[in-house]
Amino acid sequence: NPEGLMMEIGTAASLGITQASDLNTQERTDPSELGQKDFLRLMTAQLQNQDPFAPMENGEFIAQMAQFSTVDGLENINQTLDDISGQIAGNRISTGSSLLGQHVLVPGTTARADDAGEIHGVVDLADAASEITISYTDAETGSVLHSEDLGAHPAGLMGFSWTSVPAELRDSRGAIRISVTAESAGEVTSMPTSVYAKVTGVEMPADGTDINLRIEDYGIRNSLEISTLR
Repeated sequence: NPEGLMMEIGTAASLGITQASDLNTQERTDPSELGQKDFLRLMTAQLQNQDPFAPMENGEFIAQMAQFSTVDGLENINQTLDDISGQIAGNRISTGSSLLGQHVLVPGTTARADDAGEIHGVVDLADAASEITISYTDAETGSVLHSEDLGAHPAGLMGFSWTSVPAELRDSRGAIRISVTAESAGEVTSMPTSVYAKVTGVEMPADGTDINLRIEDYGIRNSLEISTLR
């Protein structure tokens, strides 16, 4: 009897889908999410209970398989991104803590003696100079503490240092002003300098943006602005 056969098929289909749905509901922890197992169960139930007089087209089956592959790939990507995010967060903390107490090169003229009693810096000479003079003065009183004549130097970067800062200046860690002059063809020109200053704090924004460094005498600087440390 065709009508009886159709009723039996419909009942079986309804029963199969209901059982699959019940099983799916029991095992899913979050009813708002459709996982890989859920997707497979739905496809299996659909294949087992499809209408024999109107079976699923090959194209429809291939499209659903493609959807399944996409869902599977996205879940793997999300897991990978979560792992990478955790690693980056750990690296940011490690990097930030390692910079505390270090001395970084920043443009400026104010310096303080480091733990070894030394001051270091760099001057960028636009042209060759016949005579380079460096003066170190007390930032508060303006009195000259030390000066050096370094002779001639070609154009380019030139490092300088005061490696014997007096104990009283070292202990007080008083601010010292640095001025560099270059003489060329009878003209004396004041040159811009960069000095090594101490990192006293590290700020790591919660939104994951670049680390900020609190630098003594120079305030907050983005870590990407720092190219040299010692």
